[in-house]
Amino acid sequence: MTCLTDFIRDFQLNVPVAGVSFSQQDKSAAVLLPIVCKQQPTLLLTRRATTLRSHAGQVAFPGGAADATDASLIDTALREAFEEVAIPPNQVQVLGQLSPMNSLGGYQVTPIVGLIPSGIDYHANDAEVDDIFEVPLFDALSLHQHKYIDIIRFGTRRRVFFYWYKNRMIWGLTAAILHQLALQLN
Repeated sequence: MTCLTDFIRDFQLNVPVAGVSFSQQDKSAAVLLPIVCKQQPTLLLTRRATTLRSHAGQVAFPGGAADATDASLIDTALREAFEEVAIPPNQVQVLGQLSPMNSLGGYQVTPIVGLIPSGIDYHANDAEVDDIFEVPLFDALSLHQHKYIDIIRFGTRRRVFFYWYKNRMIWGLTAAILHQLALQLN
């Protein structure tokens, strides 16, 4: 796959693969996988603020817990992306969603895939995000770039994915979501 048109076609024609499950979940959340429409498309990611109580300093997609006011998990992802990095919801062309994945934090996280134009002026919400950056889409979706280790936590074996881009390590649920999307497309 070498162009955005191929990505869109393949994403919409392939059935989502099952997500990585860690435990039983009772809370819903959603993240936006914002694909920036450029000649060489990129995927927008954030580095969470180091002052946060959970997952401080980790690389993540914009997103978070569902609100009672959200009509759907797509609305959750769009609201959170606007709150965290100022992506206007009306600028996102939602392509679909991946299968929900369970987080160690007790959430069932639904990844929402969407296209955004390249001219958006991102602004990090300082309370939640320390940095906004982009990685080349097709590099992030290349399965040979994805690595993993198996660990035992609380007596259960878990696979932890990671992916390096330049000096940034993308790992945990974010990397598992990338791996799930790459599997769906391959």
